[in-house]
Amino acid sequence: MMLSEQVYAQALLMAGQLEERQTQLLQVLCSAAASSLESRLRDGITAEDCKADFIAAASLYALASLNDVEETVQLEEFQAGDLTIRQSRDRRDPASNCLQRQADMLILPYLKDRFSFLGV
Repeated sequence: MMLSEQVYAQALLMAGQLEERQTQLLQVLCSAAASSLESRLRDGITAEDCKADFIAAASLYALASLNDVEETVQLEEFQAGDLTIRQSRDRRDPASNCLQRQADMLILPYLKDRFSFLGV
């Protein structure tokens, strides 16, 4: 099984029940996340060297992206009198932020030009 397929399989497990369109989109996002992460690894480190963390981080990044796609428009305000509806695309969903932070914590030690604490 290829690495991107393993990322997709893990993301599916974490995602739970998805619609067909979401499943197809998740597969594309997993492949993109794996490719992006692989290109950011430090010299001398391969995805195989940190396989478990790599797969987990890539699947979390893909799920965060899927959540962003699904939650692109957030309703900020709604009024009935004189009908006012405001939508925002500026803020990122807190769940997406959480997923990305978790992925960052897993993969940061393996990335080039990144600083992270491993312990105190």
